[in-house]
Amino acid sequence: MLNKDTQREFQVLGKPTPKKDAPQKAAGRAEYADDISMPGMLHGKLLRSPHPHARIVSIDVSRAMALPGVRAVITGRDFPGVRYGNLPQTRDYLPLAIDTVRYLGEEVAAVAAVDEDTAEEAIELIHVEYEVLAATFDPEEAMKPGAPQLHGQSPGNISAHTESHFGDVEAAFAQADYVREDFFETQPVKQGMLEPHACVGLWDSFGKATLWSCKMSPYAVWRQLAMGLDIKPGDIRVVQTYVGGGFSGGKQEAMPMDFCALLLAKKTGRPVKFVHTMEEVLIIGHMRHPMKIWLKTGTTRDGRILAQHVKLLANGGAYSSIGGFSIFLAGAMINLPYRVPNMKFEADRVYTNNGFCGALRGHTVVQMCFARDSQLEMIAAELRLDPLEIRRRNAIQDGDVTPNGFRVNTFAFDECITRVAEMSDWSNKKGKLPKYRGIGFGCGAHLSGARLMGHSASTAEMRMLEDGTVHLTTGSTDVGQGVETVMSMIAAEVLGVGVDDVHYLKVDSAATPLDPGTFGSRVTLFTGNAVKQAAEEIARQLAEVAAARMGVAAEDLEFRKHEIINRKDEKQRVSLKEIVRWGMFQQGRIFSGRGSYGYSEEKIDFRTGHGNLSPAYNPTACAVEVEVDPETGQVTVVGLWGADDSGTPLNPMAVKGQVIGAAVMSIGHALYENLIRIDGKVMNPSFRDYKMPLATDMPLLANFKHSNVITWEPEGPFGAKEAGQGAGTGVIAAIANAVFDATGVRLNRLPLTPERILFGIKRLQEQNGEA
Repeated sequence: MLNKDTQREFQVLGKPTPKKDAPQKAAGRAEYADDISMPGMLHGKLLRSPHPHARIVSIDVSRAMALPGVRAVITGRDFPGVRYGNLPQTRDYLPLAIDTVRYLGEEVAAVAAVDEDTAEEAIELIHVEYEVLAATFDPEEAMKPGAPQLHGQSPGNISAHTESHFGDVEAAFAQADYVREDFFETQPVKQGMLEPHACVGLWDSFGKATLWSCKMSPYAVWRQLAMGLDIKPGDIRVVQTYVGGGFSGGKQEAMPMDFCALLLAKKTGRPVKFVHTMEEVLIIGHMRHPMKIWLKTGTTRDGRILAQHVKLLANGGAYSSIGGFSIFLAGAMINLPYRVPNMKFEADRVYTNNGFCGALRGHTVVQMCFARDSQLEMIAAELRLDPLEIRRRNAIQDGDVTPNGFRVNTFAFDECITRVAEMSDWSNKKGKLPKYRGIGFGCGAHLSGARLMGHSASTAEMRMLEDGTVHLTTGSTDVGQGVETVMSMIAAEVLGVGVDDVHYLKVDSAATPLDPGTFGSRVTLFTGNAVKQAAEEIARQLAEVAAARMGVAAEDLEFRKHEIINRKDEKQRVSLKEIVRWGMFQQGRIFSGRGSYGYSEEKIDFRTGHGNLSPAYNPTACAVEVEVDPETGQVTVVGLWGADDSGTPLNPMAVKGQVIGAAVMSIGHALYENLIRIDGKVMNPSFRDYKMPLATDMPLLANFKHSNVITWEPEGPFGAKEAGQGAGTGVIAAIANAVFDATGVRLNRLPLTPERILFGIKRLQEQNGEA
């Protein structure tokens, strides 16, 4: 693969490279938060509210404190009472509830004991007197006058509102040859990570607090801990452990367990560990927003989109989390992957007495793509248009600027559609498969990191050691997606060393650069650019020393296979290690570099929705083939074919793993997963009952194919852009469209359960006189 920066072949990048931490994980040597053991360590447990909404009248911890083996008990009154959150307007959460609980399972008290069994027993001995309050669980009901109010500062229980309007929507609808309006509904979905939340807190005698935890954004946690504990950020250290899954949101923020581990450690003078059970993981927050989506689209006779109007209502649960940005993103991404010249978006995120919602892989883009690409298929059928042709006619192209200000560089959407059609044999299958077997198409897009207010830039620091190896630190976390590997590959490419010659440290707020963390598919582009800059700075320093020794111009030197070579005369070369040692020991030099990327004076206007949200955008297309059992309504996915423009894949092996993972998660979202809640109580709080896809639910590898449409993204490091989330955005609509193709049943509500499909089949049979 050609490196367009240097017009030569890549040395390291572009080659399938196993994850550097794979041997440790495979051998069981990777240390996760629950693996940490310290001398004198105590075990913590949390007491949770049995009510979805209640006033705390009193808490009596005396019996718990008297239990042998208990070392400390804390309640919300032991904290400073400072609310924490991402933004000033969303700081509505306390480490432990003080006066009011707002969802069933909210944390009320915590204990530290010599072992888990004692801690569990102590929790049962805490007596809390509650005054039960009226609760509200449906967002529409929560907005009505007289509904119970969760937060005094949010009348009508509106936790966030956003709207945007581009072009003349009313005039465009008036000119449209065809107008269609549909309603869609999506369900609450959890991340499904196998590692539950876990942490260890220590508060030393010097007043410094340290938290070891499996966080995706350690610096966000660092700030929030300082808020909730009301101490200086400099007195807190957050150390990242291995992360056993997070999926863009599951382990993003500080949690009550983190605050309690530190405060209990302060009270006892001993380290304190908390580990959630999987039941706890499934009943608390950080899930995907369930949404109600009203989508109105106007087109010309030949299917060109003239206008879209979207009304969205999101059930946010009891607290804000990142929900304000969630609904903003849903509206912003309506502009991709199709041209929508006139667009109006109105959205409310509503407080309810349910576990709270935040980000999850694909964020709110997944829900919007389900609604839009399902409706686009219906429009194509009504207008008697080929469903692929209607997508091509509306496809965003390279160089487009969307009405809301997205500046698109590379966007090989047409090629994605073409490749999927070829791989899936679309033309020979669409409308031609046997009854109860069908194929559907779906498309989507994602961004490569968001330019948000506040600190959104990534920084890298790098140092060359005397043996020619490299010490690399960033603030971006490896949560299993392969950051350690691809960042090492970028540094190795620039410096002409091997991937294993680069040592990548885990995030430690006391040692690594400030960084927003891992979310929004930002790390490869943002952090990758910073790493590339830092490596290039070291290369420049080394080239100066080598040029003086070799008697050549520094700009003529290049780094390959542990050597520095004169590209004009390749016989002139010197080992990298020799130059490093010469510079260090003869000239007293230190070879180090820094890089940063992401700062932009251009700001997103969150009031109007206008601005270039990301440096780059990734289109995706997929086809899904399904078989439906007419006796049970059970859906079997028998084939999935996808294509994505992820720029230039730096590690094709990792890219393939990411796109397959994103697709599988969306299969689960479409067919199986649903956090069932009745009056705020989660009815399926285990992986036995919360259904996720198994290996046996996936199509055979021969029918599960992905194609990288390779472009060179000018904003990305070595032409790369996102690969972790976009591939899942079109899958749900493709499955819904395939089910319709197989059965004639159009479902606009998720999940597409066997019951709903079976009832739909029986209704059609009755209408056709087949019953």
